[in-house]
Amino acid sequence: MIEVARKYVFDFDSTLTQVEALDVLAEITLHNRKDKAEVIAEIQEITNKGIDGDISFTESLESRIKLLKAHRDELNPLVEELRQKISKSIVANKEFFEQFADDIYVISCGFKEFIDPIVAEYNIPSERVYANTFKFDDEGNIVGFDEGNVLSQHNGKIACLKQMDLDGEVQVIGDGYSDYVMREAGIADKFFAYTENVHREKAANNADHVAPNLDEFLFVNDLPRKISYPKNRIKILLLENVHHDAFDNLSEDGFSVELVKHSITEEELIEKIKGIHVLGIRSKTQVTQKVLDAADKLLVVGAFCIGTTQIDLDAAKKRGVVVFNAPYSNTRSVVELAIGQIIMLMRNVFPRSSEIHQGVWNKTAVNSKEVRGKNLGIVGYGNIGKQLSVLAEAMGMRVYYYDVADQLALGNAVKCNSLEDLLSVSDVVTLHIDDNKANKNFIGERELAQMRNGAHLVNLSRGFVIDIHALVEALKSGKLAGAAVDVYPEEPRTNGAFQTELQGLENVILTPHVGGSTEEAQKDIASFVPNKIMDYINSGNTVDAVNFPNIRLPKQNNAHRFLHIHKNVPGIMAKINKVLAEYEMNITGQYLSTDSDLGYVITDLDKDYNKEVVKALKNVENTIKFRVLY
Repeated sequence: MIEVARKYVFDFDSTLTQVEALDVLAEITLHNRKDKAEVIAEIQEITNKGIDGDISFTESLESRIKLLKAHRDELNPLVEELRQKISKSIVANKEFFEQFADDIYVISCGFKEFIDPIVAEYNIPSERVYANTFKFDDEGNIVGFDEGNVLSQHNGKIACLKQMDLDGEVQVIGDGYSDYVMREAGIADKFFAYTENVHREKAANNADHVAPNLDEFLFVNDLPRKISYPKNRIKILLLENVHHDAFDNLSEDGFSVELVKHSITEEELIEKIKGIHVLGIRSKTQVTQKVLDAADKLLVVGAFCIGTTQIDLDAAKKRGVVVFNAPYSNTRSVVELAIGQIIMLMRNVFPRSSEIHQGVWNKTAVNSKEVRGKNLGIVGYGNIGKQLSVLAEAMGMRVYYYDVADQLALGNAVKCNSLEDLLSVSDVVTLHIDDNKANKNFIGERELAQMRNGAHLVNLSRGFVIDIHALVEALKSGKLAGAAVDVYPEEPRTNGAFQTELQGLENVILTPHVGGSTEEAQKDIASFVPNKIMDYINSGNTVDAVNFPNIRLPKQNNAHRFLHIHKNVPGIMAKINKVLAEYEMNITGQYLSTDSDLGYVITDLDKDYNKEVVKALKNVENTIKFRVLY
């Protein structure tokens, strides 16, 4: 099969660079003008009209130069500014420009005076740059342009490309009207609408292919590139109205992200999960084995919360799907609510508030106590329990804690050897235990009977850890003086009607699972979880994964990285390395981590490799998933 030679014609403004150069020049020339903002806005409007073909390019160019009133001396600062504004994916794929230099051209309606020095750094010489040139007066003022240059005229790029008479398949990469008309005129074979910096509907609608970045263009043409699979092809689905920062963080990194404001049923998710690489959820969406069976491309699940019981972790692991959560991001929010609820319960605030809402004034000190000097029992001395311990002690409370794991006491906190010991000594008991299913009814009739008479109970952990009926009876009988409950055995998927046996009881504070629902916590989670997702997708790191062997990888430069996930059976590493040896691959680094079920090996290799090695590695027995990162 004969391979057709290709020529690649790039636009400059908003393609090779993130900006329109004359707009940047306007910022430089007008910096002392009082009407700077108005003039720049006018220049940008003229620029866009010219790019979209709403006015002739000649008219656009003449109008902008008159408004600019620029000088030759201002071109050097412009070049320096443009050097900092090269499109990100262009910078990342500089090697492509070096390797295919003889086949790359720049056709721009901009000016060689600032284009040449920029593209020269990408191995594109001046003779392969076709652009306008400025006219200067004797004092160095820019007063016009060379009207004889075809690129100064309307549809000048068509005339320019015709004159060049390039051999082979001609592909044009640009963002505007003047780029796609070259294909419309029949002198270019393909037009790629480049949307990394600006998305122009006219260009996108008339494109053979929309390229959100250079990676996509190189992928479609099977050309050398920084990453093996363009990020814009990686689809991310975020459910349950996760903080918009998560959408922004992932989108800015180049991924295609869809944000849904509510949870969806298992049946809906089974349909929607097809073709999705990353799923982001909170606590209500159930990621079951059926969902995972339907997930044909899923790599990662991000839980934008602490708990992960809504995810079948074993089924995810068996399919090579990594799960991350946010174990720390909302810790402070939960702790602050616990402190507030402890104070409100001890002071009997809730009954007084309800009375005055109903028009009753009942000023009394009955059952209203300070927290200072009281005993706080913390069940679960993890991240939340420890921080609560410190704050409670600062308020003068005596802290006792119980945990099934051996936890170091902070401050003057006293460790209890059994739950019964803690319950019997505490004026307030607060629960911060994990979502292990074995913790169902952890606090039941027997445990409530072991608590002090008139004690208070706070639950900000999981709804199923308390026997709700037993709690109701303890409150009605007066065994407990009050309770604060934020979580329930069954919670609705969406806001609306809700029923619980606890409604209407005196000195019972009920909140709708808002322990971690603060703006600060959701913002932190929207940073933490996407960073973990991006770190895994971009480099293979699994640090803090809840169902996967953890590997922290060094930064990788100028090499390929293979990620191999397999069942943890003897001999897999030997088989992987045998394949690499057969294809004469030079390993520059190799990292392995395993657990009882699964092995995860990362191999860094020299830049060049035979693509047949990928097929061979995928066919290694007991392989679950295989990815090439670079």
